[in-house]
Amino acid sequence: MAVNDQQSGDQRGSTYRVAGALTITRAATTQREIAALSDPLTIDLSKVERMDTVGAWLVYRSVRDRKAKVIGATAEEQALLDEVAEYDKPVKIQPDGPTGARKVFIELGEWVVGTGHTLVGLLGFFGATLIAYGNVIRRPRKFRFNSVVQRFDVVGVRALGIIGLMSFLIGIVIGQQGAVQLEQFGAEIYTINLIGRITVRELGVLMTAIMVAGRSGSAFAAQIGTMKITEEIDAMRTIGVSPIEALVLPRMTACVLMMPLLGFWAIVMSLLGGGILVWTQLGIPPTTYIQRLQEVIPMTDLWIALIKAPVFGFIIALAGCFQGMLVEGDSEQVGSRTTTAVVQSIFLVIVLDAVFAVFFSGIGWR
Repeated sequence: MAVNDQQSGDQRGSTYRVAGALTITRAATTQREIAALSDPLTIDLSKVERMDTVGAWLVYRSVRDRKAKVIGATAEEQALLDEVAEYDKPVKIQPDGPTGARKVFIELGEWVVGTGHTLVGLLGFFGATLIAYGNVIRRPRKFRFNSVVQRFDVVGVRALGIIGLMSFLIGIVIGQQGAVQLEQFGAEIYTINLIGRITVRELGVLMTAIMVAGRSGSAFAAQIGTMKITEEIDAMRTIGVSPIEALVLPRMTACVLMMPLLGFWAIVMSLLGGGILVWTQLGIPPTTYIQRLQEVIPMTDLWIALIKAPVFGFIIALAGCFQGMLVEGDSEQVGSRTTTAVVQSIFLVIVLDAVFAVFFSGIGWR
């Protein structure tokens, strides 16, 4: 308990006498009682039976902030007060770093080094995946067909709705914007050329890959990352099961096989959306639209799309599974690695799409 003596006359001020324990259990009460007293303040510790670090901090803070006087403290209590005072120093939460141009170059260098390490790790994971495929080819019984079928449903069937809607709307947007621009030159009929070529050759498969990366690639990273945290992958290695063969190959196979089908579905829905747009806005009937598409879209455009689709699917699954395998520590890593997987796979898909565009133009497929 505490006794507060209020002095008057020439000896203005207060004396705070503590009886019993000055510990964390009554820290809030002690703080309120000390705050209610007037200055100058004297704290009498002669009847304190026990004092912990929190109690010592309350007393020391009164000494520091209000110039209070401490009397009656034993040697142990005074040592505790001195120790609290010794550690009362400002600490920088974040140390000062380099500024200006030096900071920019340091961050750029760190980014380059991190990117290099990621590419090396991705190439190593790609090699491990190829080795696992080789082992499965030599021993087909190790191939997990049921897992692949399950991934067909997750990657392909359940994605038909969102990919179809997205592609349908993209076809409408391309047709509307193309019609507005070509109308200035009286060439509205060429809107069909624009819709057909850009949808079949580029946007159909590219937008499908971006959607699959955000939907399935992130799911791969999160699922494998969660298994890494719960030590399920370590348990698989302990019983002699390869995580690459059990977890990565089914997801990668499903993604590679489903991407051409999803890409073709996206192309069809984009052409359907564009056809409805030119029918309603330009008055071009569906039969004319279909006939014009057959004239302006070469078969090479469809082959280019179907060649790019499985490559994009492989890259998306590779990046997602790779980032999932890198999860360590706590659940926060799952979120950060999942984000990295989506960004990495979309970036690689766009880079590969540019490489494909240059390559196919170089061999005459224009």
